[in-house]
Amino acid sequence: MGLVKRKPSGTELLELRGIARLQFGVGDEFIPEDIEVAVSPNTFKIRMVLLNDSRYLTIRAGDYRFNLHVASGRVLNTMLPHPRLRVYVKEDYVGFVAKGGNLFCKHVLMADPDIAPNDEVLVVSPRGELIAVGRAIVPGREMVYYKRGEAVRVREGVEEES
Repeated sequence: MGLVKRKPSGTELLELRGIARLQFGVGDEFIPEDIEVAVSPNTFKIRMVLLNDSRYLTIRAGDYRFNLHVASGRVLNTMLPHPRLRVYVKEDYVGFVAKGGNLFCKHVLMADPDIAPNDEVLVVSPRGELIAVGRAIVPGREMVYYKRGEAVRVREGVEEES
């Protein structure tokens, strides 16, 4: 059975905005009034936030934090000051990551030093344009020092957006 789409209640909207405030440090404008939520038909818990009938955010069942998608990444990229939650990629590797390829440490140009493992991050070009969203594997301050290993597991690149 699939997820059930509906408008969120007032308390659900407050809860979603509270999660965003805690996780990303953004205000109410990140989650607008006109969103819809997709809830599980069995547990009635919110699993996904939809904006304009497309995936905006997904809620992880284990820790009730958001997974970013390209649409929400674009909004965050305009809202947050640089370099907060961002990993900058070397220019010659931008195309690979934009198609959904994972980012390795040797291709990291710069990263927010406050990024912790398992944080949701924005992967951006040297000019600050969003190219992908994903989950950090290593701390931000260590990404630039390692020459081996995965830095960010990319969930969705801008060129593979559906």
